[in-house]
Amino acid sequence: MEVQRQILKEKIKESILELQKEKILSDFFIPNFDINFPVFFQYGDFTSNIAILLSKVAQKPPIGLANLILEKLNNKKINFLEKIEISPQGFLNFFLKKEVFLEEINNIFKEKERYPRIILNKKKTIVIDYSSPNIAKSFGIGHLRSTIIGHAIYNLFKFLGYKSIGDNHLGDWGTQFGNLIFAILKWGGKKNIKEYTIYELEKLYVKFHKEAQKNPKIKEEGRKYFFKLEKRDEKIKQIWREIVKLSLKEFNKIYKILDIKIDFTIGESFYLKFTKEIIKELQEKGILSKSEGALIIKFKEKEFPPAILVKSDGTSTYFLRDLAAIKYRLKKWKPDIILYEVGAEQSLYMKQLFEAVKMLKWDKIYAKKETYFFHLSHGLYLSKGGKISTRQGTTIHLEKILNKAIQEAKKILSKSKAYKNASEKIKEKVAKKIAISAIKYNDLRENPQNNIIFDLKKCLNLKGNSGPYLQYTLVRANSVLKKAKINRINKIKILSKNPNFLSEEEFYLLKEICKFRTILLKSQEKFSPNIICNYIFNLSQKFNLFYERYPILNEKNDDLRKLRLLITFSIAQILKNSFKILGLSVLEKM
Repeated sequence: MEVQRQILKEKIKESILELQKEKILSDFFIPNFDINFPVFFQYGDFTSNIAILLSKVAQKPPIGLANLILEKLNNKKINFLEKIEISPQGFLNFFLKKEVFLEEINNIFKEKERYPRIILNKKKTIVIDYSSPNIAKSFGIGHLRSTIIGHAIYNLFKFLGYKSIGDNHLGDWGTQFGNLIFAILKWGGKKNIKEYTIYELEKLYVKFHKEAQKNPKIKEEGRKYFFKLEKRDEKIKQIWREIVKLSLKEFNKIYKILDIKIDFTIGESFYLKFTKEIIKELQEKGILSKSEGALIIKFKEKEFPPAILVKSDGTSTYFLRDLAAIKYRLKKWKPDIILYEVGAEQSLYMKQLFEAVKMLKWDKIYAKKETYFFHLSHGLYLSKGGKISTRQGTTIHLEKILNKAIQEAKKILSKSKAYKNASEKIKEKVAKKIAISAIKYNDLRENPQNNIIFDLKKCLNLKGNSGPYLQYTLVRANSVLKKAKINRINKIKILSKNPNFLSEEEFYLLKEICKFRTILLKSQEKFSPNIICNYIFNLSQKFNLFYERYPILNEKNDDLRKLRLLITFSIAQILKNSFKILGLSVLEKM
């Protein structure tokens, strides 16, 4: 259906241009418009508000404009259209011929895991900055959103033909390490840094900030130790190395549980060696200013506060290191898009960063193209008491949450006849797949910008909009296909070109299946995996109603049986392909 949607968009543009050429409409710029799915099926397969958008500039009522465009479209004899109707408000509603839907599901059967094949973006590259936890802190639930959403975006763009590059920009440098090293030496008590656990380091970090509230001079001590670290004090740097090593071990354990792999893990410290040349370049281009001993960038054309690159004590800031990271990425990968999956509280910072790069024109210099920078801002995970904060000691440790989720998933399996005689090892493995998928989906189904109060019961609800519900739907569809031995059939061809034997409800399900290609492109365009989640949940609900109401394997009409099997196959394949993008696990039984 995506092909037809794009053709309709072009034909509408052509029609308006023809009306302007014939002086029926005045010359005006055609605004950006879209062809959308209508809310209700009775309004067709596609709908456009173009006549409403044009009514002001064309100085004509929407209905009159819609009729002018309709007359032009009818003359074009678009072969895949059944009819076009105009709503009382002036919407153009398009109804497609039934053969379009049959052809699409035959494509699903033919292309399978490659469906829908979209190779338009084969030569494009996207770099995605995601996860990016801070060293010396346990992997809290607050890190989960960037990790899960970023990985789904990575998978989506890869699926659609991009060269996806994931970059885990570790927070392994900055004033906080001076604070922590001071805390270790003052209150740690252990002689060997290797003896510490990540949780002990986190407690020391919390203690530093609590003591600093009582005695502000302690903050100065933290700054002194970071200054020593930047000046390569060997004793201080050795402590820092061990902290990094311990943290990476902790993070990799979590990534393994979540089944997430990121192409590159590069810490902020890596970019220190590039900072001097960046300062030099900023000075030469007249972009750098001095203020009270600090080096800053002023944004003359934007109402942003200045960005500090080097503090008055001579230590670097993460703004300078982030600039170095961008320059490195542009030179190394020459990306078309650089996307940051970072919390909404960093919105101003990201605007400053992107504006600085725009001032420097690095994309045209190093990538030899105009690179699109985008901040995908996510909301927070909230505890019932409010915002989660490491400094305040309110971190919810992710490993504990994951282990608890796995135990709850085991309870679900204990009620399942499918795993009644299964070994504990298998139950543990399946419970992990259910639990991790449930947590991922619970996050991905929300608009990224929404805040989320974490609720484990909601995640694992088998009857609601949840990961387990979708997994169960796919198991049910696969069970039908297994019994039908559909994999032994080389090709299913629907003989009837006008399948009027389908009920209205079945035909609506067929139409829903055919939206998948467009859904993926809309999700890509908006960097929003929740669009896919909403679609597959809606599709799963419709399939489960279809499964309950209509015979599939026992249908006597051969054509109808084949078509129902193909519908089932198509839904199963769409769910599998969506699971691959979202990072959810496929189960054999449930």
